[in-house]
Amino acid sequence: MDATTAFPSLLSQGLDLLFNTELPVGLALLDTEFRYVRINKTLADFNGVPAQQALGRSVKAVLPEAYATLGPLLQQVLDSGVGLQGFRVQAEVPSFPGELSEWEASYLPVKNDLGHTCGILVQAVNITVQELALRRERESEERVRRVLDSLFVLVGVLSPEGVLQEANRAPLEAAGISLEEVQGQYVWDTYWWRHDAGQQAWLKQAVKEVAAGGLVRKEVKVCMAGGKLVTIDFMLAPLRDEAGRVTHLIPSAIDISDRVASERALRASEARFRSAFEAAPDGMTLVDAERRILLANASMNRLFGYAAGELTGRCIDELLPAAMRQAHVGHVGRFFATPQVRPMAARKPLHGQRLDGSLFPLEVGLSPIPGSDPPEVLATVSDVSERVAAQTKIQQALEEKTALLGEVHHRVKNNLQIISSLLRLQSANAPEAARPALQDSQSRVRAMALTHQLLYERKDFAGMELGPYLHQLTTLLCESYLGQPSRVRVEVQAPEQGLHIDLQTAVPCGLVVNELVVNALKHAFPGGRAGLIRVCAADDPAAPGKTLTLEVSDDGIGLPEGMGLASANSLGFQLLPLLADQMGASLALLPGPGTRVRLQVPRHEGLSA
Repeated sequence: MDATTAFPSLLSQGLDLLFNTELPVGLALLDTEFRYVRINKTLADFNGVPAQQALGRSVKAVLPEAYATLGPLLQQVLDSGVGLQGFRVQAEVPSFPGELSEWEASYLPVKNDLGHTCGILVQAVNITVQELALRRERESEERVRRVLDSLFVLVGVLSPEGVLQEANRAPLEAAGISLEEVQGQYVWDTYWWRHDAGQQAWLKQAVKEVAAGGLVRKEVKVCMAGGKLVTIDFMLAPLRDEAGRVTHLIPSAIDISDRVASERALRASEARFRSAFEAAPDGMTLVDAERRILLANASMNRLFGYAAGELTGRCIDELLPAAMRQAHVGHVGRFFATPQVRPMAARKPLHGQRLDGSLFPLEVGLSPIPGSDPPEVLATVSDVSERVAAQTKIQQALEEKTALLGEVHHRVKNNLQIISSLLRLQSANAPEAARPALQDSQSRVRAMALTHQLLYERKDFAGMELGPYLHQLTTLLCESYLGQPSRVRVEVQAPEQGLHIDLQTAVPCGLVVNELVVNALKHAFPGGRAGLIRVCAADDPAAPGKTLTLEVSDDGIGLPEGMGLASANSLGFQLLPLLADQMGASLALLPGPGTRVRLQVPRHEGLSA
């Protein structure tokens, strides 16, 4: 076989080998109707149509969705005879339904011996997967960037030499700068660090250490917008590749200015508390629910006779007498079950036991510590030895004064009774005309004696209840002036309690009632007439607790025509205005029937119970 006959055979074998070998490049041979004459497996798989089904069919039939893009390009090559090389095409193919596939293609004209285009050779490389991977990588990078930009922390990327390559939004916005202003600079020369040469030198050395595989972390101050210095928790760490080589440095930081300020304020508060705690004149101790002493101030140590630090860790029960310790365990348990502030003297004084065994009275105030876990309480302990001693002395003095006042009132009452007895004896031997005056004087003395008797009996020397006094006084007057039997009744309307009057009011008030009742007994019911004398006492509704109203009335014949309190001739009626003035009271004669006299008596503060 000569060369002329051998070449077509060789060409045919070469094409068969080219189209039947799996190549990374898709190949197809189209005729002038754009029908597939030959197609290799790579392109058939890319198109999503088996090679045998594609042969003899046009591109439009095999790739109907893509033909709108491919048809004009094929027609251009067929018409011009000039190939298109290295162009990119995006279209939908059956292998990726619903998605745009992308490939890089070349359309080359195949010409016959006459130079006419008789077909088109298609070369195509599917770059869909690569482009998808690149797109996903870009999306991933953008997503990471968005995540980093949304973080409050400060994150960046440095080269191993310390050149800033990337920074997230937080540090840029905080400093009021853009990435372009600092990108490509050594990190120690950037805006954040330029304010302090010492820190720049430290950071430069830190970059060397981390580039060598180390890790650096430190609280530092960096410059933000407006020159404001902000404290950050800064860390610089290496980023390694799969082989373990340091490829980048990752600086990260968080603004801790608020935390630093809070810690500073807390330390200042703790210092103030410690100072006040130690300087407090009362003993102060911090105790937990297990009754362990966590802290004790100098006054607490001194109070119980311990050296500084000796109380810490001890059980608080050791500071109590042995007889009280068991009960104290229950008290502590109940307190921590429902903790609440308990002020000093909220309970009766306790007794503490010093290191030497001596006992002393004390008071304890309790203040739970809010939020403590486990729960704690601050106990304030006060030595009340001096106060208890003073109270004992005061009580003794009060008892002595009470006894003395009782003796005074007892003796005054006895002396007045002696005077009353003398008047009674004098009356028995006096002329008939003088006896009424002596009897009236005797009743006045007995009214005063009754006041002192009630004060002595009730042991209340500041005053007395008016109701019981009026009952006893009217009883004495009835015994003295009314015979048995009598048609005159005396009625007292006054509460047993609630009308408390002082001594300065009791004596003149009793004398007023005495004069008015005696006058009624003697003159209101002549000729043995029946009648009623009423003595009423009550709190004044117009001024409750401040004024009491006392009224003495009878249903007798009344006062003579034209006679008033000021114009009466009797000594008793002449005494009434004087006695009212002594009490600061108002006295009024009211219209009948009978005789009605009303007394408005002011009550002193503290005696209106």
